[in-house]
Amino acid sequence: MRKNFDEKLNELNEYLIEMGSLVEKAINLTTEALINQSVKLADEAIGCDRDIDDLEKEIENICLNLLLLHQPLARDLRVISATLKMITDMERIGDQCSDISEIIKILASESYIKDIEHIPQMAYATATMVNDSIEAYVNRDLALAYKVMEFDNEVDRLFLQIKQDLTDIIHTNPDHIGQAIDLLMIAKYFERIGDHAENIAEWVEFSITGNHKRG
Repeated sequence: MRKNFDEKLNELNEYLIEMGSLVEKAINLTTEALINQSVKLADEAIGCDRDIDDLEKEIENICLNLLLLHQPLARDLRVISATLKMITDMERIGDQCSDISEIIKILASESYIKDIEHIPQMAYATATMVNDSIEAYVNRDLALAYKVMEFDNEVDRLFLQIKQDLTDIIHTNPDHIGQAIDLLMIAKYFERIGDHAENIAEWVEFSITGNHKRG
């Protein structure tokens, strides 16, 4: 019985890694679409969101089967409940990549009003956070989970810089207000993605220690 349960947990880990890879791919596609003003890449990122939704449902089914058909120990219950929380955050990241991509498609025919280098920096940082948080979960690496939590401060710092730059543009050149607001929305979505990646790391901590930072 335990052997079958452990096999299902391993299957769960494999699906979670796959979902994490898809989320990272969605972030990277969205970022490249932003940099290159590419409608094609934006559409690919939107397609990733649909695949992420499908994987979320698959993982939910595995978790529910583990709960209903087996008698998990307290440690196993933490792992399963943390997984359910983590995939919710990953699904929301996919949604936010899709939302960003829809804005990018609107901006594709315009020249940018400013250098957008800080937004891709935010995006790549969040992709790394997602990857590291999943790695921390699979390897039960608490130190790496804490590193992810701390790195969210850098994403927040970049967002505040972008917000200030765009606010200055709005004040000095009202003609650019429309695009400035769109770029600020994109930056805010990436800032939220960073928050979700931090959430994932906090659920990793819970799965290992039984403690949750926000608890």
